[in-house]
Amino acid sequence: MSSNIGLLDCTLRDGAYITDSHFGEAGIRGIIRKMQEARADIIEIGWLKDKPHQEGSSFFNTPNDIKPYLTEKSPNVMYVAMIDWDRYNVDNLSECDGESIDAIRVVFPYGKHKEGIKVGEAIRKKGYKVMFQAANTLAYSDEDLDELAECINEFEPYSISVVDTFGAMFFEDLEHIVGILDKRLNQNIGIGFHAHNNQQLAFALSIRFIELIKESNRSIVVDSTLCGLGRGAGNTTTELMVSYLNRKQYGNYDINAVLDAIDIYMAAYQVKYKWGYSTPYFIAGMYQCHVNNIAYLMENHRTNTHDMRTIIESLSVEERRKYDYDLLEDKYIENQSRIVDDSAVLQVLKHELKDKKVLLVAPGKSIETEYEAIQSFIEENNPVVIAVNALNPLYQCDYAIFINPARYEYACGCHPDQMRLTRKILLSNIKTDPAENEVIINYNTVIKRGWEHFDNAVIITLRLLNKVSAKDVYIAGFDGFKTEYNKSYADAHLPSLNPDNKWEELNAEIKGMYNDLKNSVSKKMNIKFITPSCFDDGNDEN
Repeated sequence: MSSNIGLLDCTLRDGAYITDSHFGEAGIRGIIRKMQEARADIIEIGWLKDKPHQEGSSFFNTPNDIKPYLTEKSPNVMYVAMIDWDRYNVDNLSECDGESIDAIRVVFPYGKHKEGIKVGEAIRKKGYKVMFQAANTLAYSDEDLDELAECINEFEPYSISVVDTFGAMFFEDLEHIVGILDKRLNQNIGIGFHAHNNQQLAFALSIRFIELIKESNRSIVVDSTLCGLGRGAGNTTTELMVSYLNRKQYGNYDINAVLDAIDIYMAAYQVKYKWGYSTPYFIAGMYQCHVNNIAYLMENHRTNTHDMRTIIESLSVEERRKYDYDLLEDKYIENQSRIVDDSAVLQVLKHELKDKKVLLVAPGKSIETEYEAIQSFIEENNPVVIAVNALNPLYQCDYAIFINPARYEYACGCHPDQMRLTRKILLSNIKTDPAENEVIINYNTVIKRGWEHFDNAVIITLRLLNKVSAKDVYIAGFDGFKTEYNKSYADAHLPSLNPDNKWEELNAEIKGMYNDLKNSVSKKMNIKFITPSCFDDGNDEN
């Protein structure tokens, strides 16, 4: 320990949100062992849950389940597990026997500190040290903090931690909260800090926290995880904190052991899972919003960050701190619908496309590699050419249809002259008031839900063409996605619309949507591919 500063590594606990607790037996033992070698002061091994323990999981039912993972306890380390104040039956907690964990951290939400402390009383009777986590401490008023300190003083736990649950704090927020608690809490009670990296301030805030109270006589507990592994934007990283404590606070931690843990164990998790700072989680921090709301919008609708901010902003302060998926879905549909009367536009398109062949130029790589064949088709058939969700200077198009704001803005910035001269069909999720040379189609006119990636641009365009009675449709550049993003598109810099990079799953889903659409337009629309496509089954003429 550097003076009175204690480093608490909670990789196996907070990281369980990302790995669903499945670190593997070797991973759990190895991370514990390496953190012991690194001389971490406190190691949080996982959660206590009201369900049977599965081998290789950091969810445990009783401390006895943890014993097999502690192959050789260090006398210089405190071993802890966490419980939610209302999600674990403390009656099932075994007595502390010195062979498993030494302490239990109880996390409670704003307004539930008395209930959390009551749970702590039952835990202490079993012989464990008690640590508390005041989730969303930013929600506490000065009066709330005074009351919290009074209750904590009466209980006298090992520590009480300030928690930046939504990654929303700035320096002045932390300074204000810690200033009150440091003044009000008894000196024998430690103060901890758990940061989230939504605004890329987790490490900086952790340093500031140490600076605020390092001169006091009380113990300080700073949470961190290897590589910042943790829910949403992740946490302060253990490797950065160890380096800082060694260089600036007289720490005696073994950075090589930390780096070994990353090389041996974390590298595999980094390949399999995704976490860390991102713009969507910045939005969560900006609005003090529960990360589950962000995850829902990304996973179920691939919502762009502009719309995500609008949706989150439409929630009340209390609604943001919780997660109500039904409410969120209503807000999403409300935002996307933006009702416009597109009946006149549909009639114009129907008239212009009557008895004409239509060529869709999608953004796939084949529009470059098969350029001569595509141009020959255009010269021989004189189709109405529609660029789909992207422009390419090789092609002069009659229309360009844009399905999402990112691609529309990219085209405006990258091809301003071509955009100005091309007639544009925009969905109402992009804008509701058309500029010159633009028409708006209501979003709900052309989408069909039921798939994770239901907003595929080519599928949506085909639905629109069906609504305006197009008969003969030809497709170029609808290639399918490769394993590397820049191999999929003619323009390697085109904004990605599939951030999870699960290309094979995406191809299979688009194939399913395409087959569904073919069945629905049978005998009404003939669809042919003029460039190779993984969605072409060789029998696309209906």
